[in-house]
Amino acid sequence: MEKLIITIAPTGNVPTKELNPNTPITADEIVETVKKCRELGASIAHLHVRDEAGQPTSDRGLFKEVVDKIHEEKMDVITQLSTGARGGGNTPEWRSQMLDLNIEMASLATGSSNFPNAVNANAPELIQHLINTMKENGVKPEIEAFDMGMIDNARYLMKKGILEGPLHFNLVMNVPGSIAGTPRNLIHMVESLPPDSTWSVTAIGKAHVPLLTMAIAMGGHVRTGLEDILEIRKGVPASNEMLMERVVGIAKAVGREIATPEEARKILSLK
Repeated sequence: MEKLIITIAPTGNVPTKELNPNTPITADEIVETVKKCRELGASIAHLHVRDEAGQPTSDRGLFKEVVDKIHEEKMDVITQLSTGARGGGNTPEWRSQMLDLNIEMASLATGSSNFPNAVNANAPELIQHLINTMKENGVKPEIEAFDMGMIDNARYLMKKGILEGPLHFNLVMNVPGSIAGTPRNLIHMVESLPPDSTWSVTAIGKAHVPLLTMAIAMGGHVRTGLEDILEIRKGVPASNEMLMERVVGIAKAVGREIATPEEARKILSLK
C-alpha cells in the first residue's frame, strides 16, 4: 500500500469553546494546532476561519492571516481551504474569494445535500465558478462527496473536461441528512470513483473510528480533527492532538506508513 495521508481538520464550522474547550478559534490557535499536528504526522491542514464573534466566515483577510502564519512558521504542510456553504454567504464571489492565496488545495462540493439544520447548497453555476477559479490559481480541488450524486456529478464534469483528473475525493460520511456512515456505503462509494482517483474518508461522530480504520486497511487516506468528532471517548473532550495520535496508532496497527507532505504531494499529483 502507498503511504497514508492524514488530513487534520482542527476547527470546522460547528465546534465552539462551549462544546469543546480545545477548539482552536483564533488565527494563532489554529496555527499552533496545525504545527503540533504536523509534528504528529499530518500532511494536509483543512482550514476554516472564524470572525470576531466566533462565527464561520469565508473572509479572505482572515484566511490570509492563517495561511501567512503557517508559511512564516515554515511548516511543510499542504494548506487546503474550505469553500463550504456555511462560510457566511453563498455567492460565487464570496465562496471563492480566498482561492488566490498561497495554497495548494481547496474543498469543492459537486452537489447539494442536507445538514442537520440547513441546506448545503451548491448550485451548478457556483460549482463551475469554483472550478474555474481554482484552475486560474493552480489550486487542486478536493471533491467533497456527501452523497453518491456528488461522485456521479464529478464524473460528469470530468467527462465534459471541466474537471481534470486524476481527481481526489473526500468521502464525507455520517452527516445527518446525507449518506450514512456504514461499511457497505463506504465500499459502494469507493467502487464508484473514477479510475486513478485518490480518496480520503471523513466520518462524523460515532462512525469516525470504524470508518477511518476501514479506510486505512483498504488503502485510502483519512481526515481527523475536531471538525469531525468532539470526544475521544464518551464524556471526554478530545483535542486535535489526541485525535491525530489515535489515527497514527491505528495506522501502525494496520501496517501503513505515514506520508510526509512531500510524499503526499506526489500521491495527489499536486503541481
